Amino acid sequence: MALNARVALYKTIGGLFERLPERVDVALASAIAVRVGRRSTKARENLRVNVRHALGPADLEVSPELLDRFVERGFASYGRYWAEGAKLPALDQATIVKRFQVAEGSEHLAAAKQRDAGTIVALPHIGSWEWGGSFLSSIDMGMTAVAEELEPPELFEWFRQKREAIGIEIRPLDDHAGTVLLQTLRDGGVVGLLCDRDIQDNGIEVDFFGERVTMPAGPATLALRTGATLLCAACYSGPGRGHHAVVCAPIDVARTGKLREDVARVTQLIANDLEGLIRRAPEQWHVLQPRFAP
Repeated sequence: MALNARVALYKTIGGLFERLPERVDVALASAIAVRVGRRSTKARENLRVNVRHALGPADLEVSPELLDRFVERGFASYGRYWAEGAKLPALDQATIVKRFQVAEGSEHLAAAKQRDAGTIVALPHIGSWEWGGSFLSSIDMGMTAVAEELEPPELFEWFRQKREAIGIEIRPLDDHAGTVLLQTLRDGGVVGLLCDRDIQDNGIEVDFFGERVTMPAGPATLALRTGATLLCAACYSGPGRGHHAVVCAPIDVARTGKLREDVARVTQLIANDLEGLIRRAPEQWHVLQPRFAP
């Protein structure tokens, strides 16, 4: 597909879901995602392997039929994620606040805000993190996040404008990202980092759902260098049209030795918290890329 046509397609689909009546948008997007998931053999197998790990240890008996149901729900949830993300810029702040609640761990957010030393929120690809970012903006904890650069640049700019319209500041994942995030934290700001995938393939090896995988070193490195509060959290879809978050207790980021060793230790603690958050709703874990050995 030509790059200009790709931009036009995303804008058309995004505009369509933004204007569709509620309930129609999610139903349509979920149905499309499930159909595509049935045809995309590679994405389906990747999701199947990932969800199987999240359901429990390898010796836990999980029937193929049960796993298939989780995979189907996974694609439906992914469709909901895109539809509701497209709808967010069309909703007023009062509606977003009404539909979002911190179900567990609100005291950790409050303590981080009061401490005013910067806050890092480490997130998995669960539910809709954009709803959480928009909610944080409503309580004066506006989030800065990084995103992969897209081709053509017009497509990245369009995605950035949509997210900044709901209170999330987006920076490209480039050579300057670390400097920008360090300054954000030193200014007492909030940085949100999706970190259950090692996009740049240069992360730290950790135990994750019983296997050795790599995770980005960014959250741990930033926390150790700045002393910012480090929280793991997930923003789940539901109940109904609502969304809710679970925020874990802060991770200890006190320096204990060499930076590299501390980064490895803290990254493993992040992996532990992310495991628990993902296991609460494996069908909402939107990782369609290979994460484990098949």
